[in-house]
Amino acid sequence: MSSKTTRGNVLIVVEFMGVSPFLTQNHLLTTTTTPDKPKPKSPFLTQSTTNHPLTTTTTTTTTSTNPLTNSKDQTLLTLLSQRETEQAWLTYLQSPHLPGPTCLSRLVCQLSQQKTKNSLNRAQSIIKRLHHERLLHLLDANSLDLLAVAAAKAGHALYAASVIKSMLKSGYLPHVKAWSAAMSCLTKSGDDGPAEALKIFNSVTRRVRRVADLEVVAHSRPDTGAFNAALNACAQLGDSKRFLQLFGEMPEFGCEPDVLTYNVMMKLCARAGRKDLMVFVLERILEKEIPLCMSTFHSLAAAYVGFGDIETAERMVQAMREGRRDICKVLRDSNFENPIRDGRDVFDKLLPNSINPSTSESPLLPKVYSPDSRMYTTLMKGYMKEGRVIDTVRMLEAMRHQEDSASQPNHVSYTTAVSAFAKVGAMDRAREVLAEMIRIGVQANRITYNILLKGYCQQLQLEKAKEVMKEMTEDSGIEPDAVSYNTMIDGCILVDDSAGAFSYFNEMRSRGIAPTKITYTTLMKAFALSGQPKLANKVFDEMLKDPRVKIDVVAWNVLVEGYCKLGLVEEAKKIVERMKESGFYPNVNTYGSLANGIKIARKPGEALLLWNEVKERCSVENISSSAIPRLKPDEALLDILADICVRAAFFRKALEIVACMEENGISPNKTKYTRIYVEMHSRMFTSKHASKARQDRRSERKRAAEAFKFWLGLPNSYYGSEWRLEPDGDY
Repeated sequence: MSSKTTRGNVLIVVEFMGVSPFLTQNHLLTTTTTPDKPKPKSPFLTQSTTNHPLTTTTTTTTTSTNPLTNSKDQTLLTLLSQRETEQAWLTYLQSPHLPGPTCLSRLVCQLSQQKTKNSLNRAQSIIKRLHHERLLHLLDANSLDLLAVAAAKAGHALYAASVIKSMLKSGYLPHVKAWSAAMSCLTKSGDDGPAEALKIFNSVTRRVRRVADLEVVAHSRPDTGAFNAALNACAQLGDSKRFLQLFGEMPEFGCEPDVLTYNVMMKLCARAGRKDLMVFVLERILEKEIPLCMSTFHSLAAAYVGFGDIETAERMVQAMREGRRDICKVLRDSNFENPIRDGRDVFDKLLPNSINPSTSESPLLPKVYSPDSRMYTTLMKGYMKEGRVIDTVRMLEAMRHQEDSASQPNHVSYTTAVSAFAKVGAMDRAREVLAEMIRIGVQANRITYNILLKGYCQQLQLEKAKEVMKEMTEDSGIEPDAVSYNTMIDGCILVDDSAGAFSYFNEMRSRGIAPTKITYTTLMKAFALSGQPKLANKVFDEMLKDPRVKIDVVAWNVLVEGYCKLGLVEEAKKIVERMKESGFYPNVNTYGSLANGIKIARKPGEALLLWNEVKERCSVENISSSAIPRLKPDEALLDILADICVRAAFFRKALEIVACMEENGISPNKTKYTRIYVEMHSRMFTSKHASKARQDRRSERKRAAEAFKFWLGLPNSYYGSEWRLEPDGDY
């Protein structure tokens, strides 16, 4: 059923579906006009006048007058109203004509609401068809809202974001639940996900602010959940200034921070390395009288474990076990850091109660909170990361003897124990834990099996890894995911089985599992290590074509390394040039691979060119553009360059490189350079038959050689006097 309500000059089109909180309005606005006045252009267009952003030409939609067409549309509408989605889908497939806007929108809505992979694929196929026929404008905002939510819940961050962006470009204002779901999914996706999430937030709020009538945009205005998603993106980026700005904008939209807001603030503090502020976030929650929940204590325990401060996490858990309410005091007593605060720091504005903590007493919790299995498991993860396998197992046993069901170990607890054993190579013990899980009825999940796969692959027991893969799929009915295949591909690389790695890659794609960035780079590494850089290049080209994967400097470095291992320096340099043209700057690993390739190819002249570029990147003063990041060289890169220069008798450049090593706190290997000099250059400049002209030409080189011998501590002409490296001259 459809209804229209007029408010002033704004017409709101409302489509009632009766199945979703999103289906209360189309979120499409248009300015009504009279015959006397020209129609003003509105940023928000009605469905009948709006083209979808992917539509390049305007298409006018008319209702068919064909009785047969109307009859089939009515049949489809009847099936949809009866929630017969499967039959409606079959009717849609069998229809020779494209159904009307209402049928299409409702079908996409119901498919999106089913929340299954198959139904989402069906909804996306409708979008693809409409896009191909340039009829995407037939769908209303409700259907696009639900499609975005379904895609976000399925983990398709880029697709969900593209739906929201398309709606915004075409003048639709998406429902807050839809665009905040897309933001949350983007933030979890890594790469540029958090930054893209903040762009969506900015786009929506900018459009909402343009509308004076709040009721018109009520369903699109950000709520506390949307702000929490944006704040979480800031925390992921470690952008405390942007976090403070968004936190200050919450009152403008009538939003109040809740406990999740402050949990995200804990995450920001952790990213900033501010362990001293954790307790003050908890105290701020109590000061604001915000209802507490266990998630806050989960966040605290995870933060302290992340800082490596397991002792404080243990104290907090023990105090909660004892039924104490002075948890804030426990945390304050464990925090010995008291930095000087002046009230101008970002965190001072977020947590004003942290400026002068000594002037106030620690507040008490409103009631007693007991630790649950998640807190105990967090401690287990801390023990596991530090290699404390015995403590990990003891904690698991202690949880098993807890009377409170909320403290009993779950599949995450057992999986943590499996991970602890796998990390130290005790794979038999890891399998015993899995067997115990099966015996007591705790269902192992995909993560459990992936940890076992990784453990066996790292131990080079590929056959046993294959057995686990088979057990996972056939016995437990768990389908492998991208992580499973990435692990197996990596395992094949460790045993020099590039053919096996490629086989798993093909099997992965045949199962419909999308390769990830790790999949591509791992496979590239397999071909690079096996001396097949051209195949690695082909995989890289496939990666470039995949819209779901974002190329990073790691992928470029794998490609460069593949050519350098064979001494193909010219090909590697071409890759580096492509890399720069694509907006990526070589890092220390890139230059290290190039240096190694130059050494293999025995092209010392290339080493001089490479050193000049490295030297320029190391010097901030010589970088004209602030966009170029400063390079911090490592020992491996400088050692290879120095080695090449000493072997080629480029002593002046060798001295520059060792000086750079010392400036960066790296101890040069004098023993190695002395051996190279004695073996290769001890008879240099000893000929008594050289002409005067030749002696003059090599005088500068001789001075550099004497200076290098002085640095090595070998007999030279500089003993008893000071020397310095002249800025000019030949090497």
